[in-house]
Amino acid sequence: MAQSPKTRQAVGEFTSDWQARLAHSVETVRELSRQTDPQAMVQHYGQRVRQTLPIDASVSLSRRGLQRPYYRITRSSRWEETINPWKQKDRLPVLSGGLLSELIWSDEPRIVDHLEVGLDDPAAEYLAGNRSLVALPLYDGGTAQNMVVLLRREPAAFGREDFPNLVVTSNLFGRATHNLVLSEELRTAYNAVDAELKVIADIQRSLLPQELPDIPTMQLAAHYQTARRAGGDYYDFFPLPDGQWGILIADVAGHGTPAAVLMAITHSLAHGLCERERTPAQMLRHLNTSLHRRYTTRSGAFVTAMYAIYEPRTRALTYAIAGHPPPRVKRCADGTIFSLDRVGGLPLGILDSEDYPEFTQTLQPGDQIIFYTDGITEAMSPTHELFGPERLDVVLENCTIHATDIIDRLLDAVAEFTHHQPPDDDRTVLVAKIR
Repeated sequence: MAQSPKTRQAVGEFTSDWQARLAHSVETVRELSRQTDPQAMVQHYGQRVRQTLPIDASVSLSRRGLQRPYYRITRSSRWEETINPWKQKDRLPVLSGGLLSELIWSDEPRIVDHLEVGLDDPAAEYLAGNRSLVALPLYDGGTAQNMVVLLRREPAAFGREDFPNLVVTSNLFGRATHNLVLSEELRTAYNAVDAELKVIADIQRSLLPQELPDIPTMQLAAHYQTARRAGGDYYDFFPLPDGQWGILIADVAGHGTPAAVLMAITHSLAHGLCERERTPAQMLRHLNTSLHRRYTTRSGAFVTAMYAIYEPRTRALTYAIAGHPPPRVKRCADGTIFSLDRVGGLPLGILDSEDYPEFTQTLQPGDQIIFYTDGITEAMSPTHELFGPERLDVVLENCTIHATDIIDRLLDAVAEFTHHQPPDDDRTVLVAKIR
């Protein structure tokens, strides 16, 4: 059946109307999606709403942190000065009782067609001169923690047809604003924590050797990288009597601040012991006892470690191991590669009394030694394959390069293996080349 000219005109106007409203809605949500400040977001949304819903006044309320019948005015179209309710909460008036208290504590949306407000109402100044009202509760946790009240001078100015959609739209916007507030609070808290962690990381790095010692017959290089701001890896050198040097490498279980704290404790204990204790076994026994009795029993934390004493004149390395990955050694005289993997003891801090066997390895000129933490060998590829000690051995193929070049090649190999993903564990490497 053919449509009459009037019908075609009505259909055209209807089509044009919904298309115009759709364009307005799209532009509104696009504008809101650009906002990062909740205060600016509310202002932009208010401007958009007034373009489609004529109002003469508005007031926003909150009951967060208050008891009935109290409520807080958070916004008002009558205010000449804009107040940010999230950052200037102390400037927001708190009222008690009256119509607005009844509305926000009722937890229900409402339309008032014939508004009459007594002069004794606490909110009279915000409602005066208006004859109709719509109350839009903004729910959080099932209750109206906030509310927007729209006002008109004419009675019965708000229709019922669009009221349900208005309630839903207002709550969706309220939830988006609340999420933006939480996001901003989270970002602020994160920045504060990150600043503190940076200080912790700086303090932690100050505990490491500021420069490598000049040890006769030993060329040294080191690399230290934490998975987070602060970490639990630790290495150190101790000058000992008769020209000997103590070499310590350790790895606190876990990451971040707790590991960094225990690393600092281990540093303090080691420096208090190294000058009195002469053997690696004694050093590890005392570290173990001190950690277990005072620091690790309740937390369940532990520390893997290796402590060695190097005698430059004889090139003898005497060492003891506490659950730590043994160093890899390449004997460049014949090309063999092996681990100093004789049986050691448990990690530090697990048992009160633990024995740490002591061993001696005589090194030869040209030998290359890599001390490392498991963040190197347990670096993972995208296919969940571990880097492993075998790939570490490949880096030791060239006997002529400097200790620093060995570290560079190892780090390049790990980066390529992991596809340059950030480390999920601390990585520490010490390379010693015997001269």
